[in-house]
Amino acid sequence: MRESLFETLVGFVVVAVAGAFLWYSLAVGSTAQASGDQYNVIARFNNVSGISRGSDVRIAGVKAGVVKSIEGDPERFEAVLTLSLDKKWELPDDTDARISTDGLLGGSYIGLEPGGGYDFIPQDGTGEILYTRGSVDLLTLFASFAGGGGGDTAEEPAAAAEPAPEPAPEPKPAPKPVPKKQPAPEKAPEPAMAPAANSEPAAADPSPAPADDPYPAPDGDDGQ
Repeated sequence: MRESLFETLVGFVVVAVAGAFLWYSLAVGSTAQASGDQYNVIARFNNVSGISRGSDVRIAGVKAGVVKSIEGDPERFEAVLTLSLDKKWELPDDTDARISTDGLLGGSYIGLEPGGGYDFIPQDGTGEILYTRGSVDLLTLFASFAGGGGGDTAEEPAAAAEPAPEPAPEPKPAPKPVPKKQPAPEKAPEPAMAPAANSEPAAADPSPAPADDPYPAPDGDDGQ
């Protein structure tokens, strides 16, 4: 019983908050229509998801107006927005309009980026912003990233990543040439040693040589 009562109270709170936001958006839209110092300009978008009547129109982050009405063009299949801007904002004719969000969970708004043209968009209600960029569905974008780009990857096993090419081996330095061993020169045969000469002189014969006989003996005579 207590749980059902708690859920009922929570439901009332949610409905009250939603009603407050609805009242605020309607109040801003009626203020934009009743104000007399504003002018209307048209902008075409291919997608206006998140934009509603009364959404902010900002220039450099400053509120410059609101979205007055949203209509569809059945011929060009585009969304045609009528923007109600303060007359103090004179926009060049090359102004860019894009749909942005305040963070991931914030509301959407239209941001204007004035260009550098010399001509200005007329403020008599016939002006149009020619350069526009629509909104991006964040949920679809996140789902595409989470799914890995399609269901094929979920059914088929992920292909093995190709191995990174091995770096080319560094060239080895050329081996230094080993000098060939030359055969050792053969030693010349040593000359035969001459017999050592007798350093001592030969001993002199003590007997003196016989002196010549001054009187030779006659032949056949023994000297008798």
